[in-house]
Amino acid sequence: MIYKVTLNGRTYEIEVEAGKAMCLNEYEALAPAAAPAAAPVAAPAAETAPAAPAAPVAAPGAGEVVAAPMPGTILKVNVQPGQAVKSGEVLVVLEAMKMENEIMAPKAGTVAQVLVTKGSSVDTGAAMVVLN
Repeated sequence: MIYKVTLNGRTYEIEVEAGKAMCLNEYEALAPAAAPAAAPVAAPAAETAPAAPAAPVAAPGAGEVVAAPMPGTILKVNVQPGQAVKSGEVLVVLEAMKMENEIMAPKAGTVAQVLVTKGSSVDTGAAMVVLN
């Protein structure tokens, strides 16, 4: 099988056969081409009904934000707003790389906001829970 592998800005063409690998070609990686500018969109006719506004994204309020340590999917949310929590109590279970990670309260307090739901995806640093 022949594979193209890019490493540190250089692209290598690798051939792998029965337990041995051989580099066939090496060349500079090409930067992706810029996307063409989109054509302007005409305004909708006045007769059409306006689209429903998008639901506002909840912004974390005052308090200590418990952020996602890594990207993943929320498997379980164990807390609700107004609930008292102890330091070390599991707030959220986050699946990342086929592993379940328990995200725990860094301090005792009250849950001010829960910003994630079961099944939602989060990126590294995304706010999940706000504690007071």
